[in-house]
Amino acid sequence: MKLTVVGGGSTYTPELIDGFARLRDTLPVEELVLVDPAEDRLELVGGLARRIFAKQGHGGRIVTTSDLDAGVDGADAVLLQLRVGGQAARQQDETWPLECGCIGQETTGAGGLAKALRTVPVVLDIAERVRRSNPRAWIIDFTNPVGIVTRALLQAGHRAVGLCNVAIGFQRKFAALLGAAPADVHLAHVGLNHLTWETGVRLGGPEGENVLPKLLAEHGEAIADDVRLPRPLLDRLGVVPSYYLRYYYAHDEVVRELRTKPSRAAEVAAMERELLAMYGDPALDEKPALLAKRGGAFYSEAAVDLAAALLGGGGSPYQVVNALNRGTLPFLPDDAVIEVQAAVGPTGPVPLPVPGLDPLFSGLIANVTAYEDLALDAALRGGRDRVFRALLAHPLIGQYAYADALTDQLIAHNREHLAWA
Repeated sequence: MKLTVVGGGSTYTPELIDGFARLRDTLPVEELVLVDPAEDRLELVGGLARRIFAKQGHGGRIVTTSDLDAGVDGADAVLLQLRVGGQAARQQDETWPLECGCIGQETTGAGGLAKALRTVPVVLDIAERVRRSNPRAWIIDFTNPVGIVTRALLQAGHRAVGLCNVAIGFQRKFAALLGAAPADVHLAHVGLNHLTWETGVRLGGPEGENVLPKLLAEHGEAIADDVRLPRPLLDRLGVVPSYYLRYYYAHDEVVRELRTKPSRAAEVAAMERELLAMYGDPALDEKPALLAKRGGAFYSEAAVDLAAALLGGGGSPYQVVNALNRGTLPFLPDDAVIEVQAAVGPTGPVPLPVPGLDPLFSGLIANVTAYEDLALDAALRGGRDRVFRALLAHPLIGQYAYADALTDQLIAHNREHLAWA
């Protein structure tokens, strides 16, 4: 089995490598290719990756290359974890929207749209090259904004599934609170990427006992602290929103916070410099503790589970993925990409039925889906007016004066990445 990681020079890749090494019985990788244009970073990460495999007794071969076509040639699955423009572009995404009093964040609002515009054309080019090499290869997209990028891939006819670590993070935290094995905790996870709610937590599978009321009653404070929303709000909602709902439920509060502290991009950039220095130490043969602060917790476990299920070698029967709606949420078009529990196998994911949603949740999902439609149109066809329409549709923006100003800022800060600008 050959797997390729595009963006393999990321400082987060050792987390993925550690998962491949530990879970080799679930996903027996014979050749792992790390592809990245940044050859200096790639060699540091690749060296550590080989040492991790060696320490854990994994017999697979690790190859590093900056040649994308060679790297994806013959791959059974390709994982995408790239960041067009690097942390410098992320720094911009997180700062210039604040000038209009709007959220500065890399996956939602104006910053999220900027990232989508930079990313979609690049990902589609990569996917076409994968298809030329192996049209049966699965593409697993971990590149944000996952929902929009996955929809672009599926719309273009690629065998693609989107993956996010929010759900597996909740699963592991709830399992610890319940004293249960993670595999026994089944989430009723519903929404769009970075716009999801846990509407139930069932033990033993989709039909098991719903212990969410028990979790909220006994551990509500800890859960509220984790998602950074007030405990009384969770009690009134009766669900657990993802951390990203804070941008909607406490928008003005978050804007005030973001204006008074360093950006997450600045923190991550400093962390990456430290990590790369560590990776250059030939004595290091395990992922360093600092990597846990980098973000993306449990990504490796989720990626292994998904790849194993898609390639027919195992994996959990039910997994939270980003997949086509196809009637699952009846208030959305069939070709919308939703993030829900699905049965996953070699033919791809099939979303499980979702009970009727409270309009408080379905209304926001429908609104953001409309924005994602317009965002993808802007990413594929370009043009100032399409960018403006997407921003005007976003519930975190919505006012024409803000949308106008943010459109100009977005284009000015991303011109080098926009072929039409």
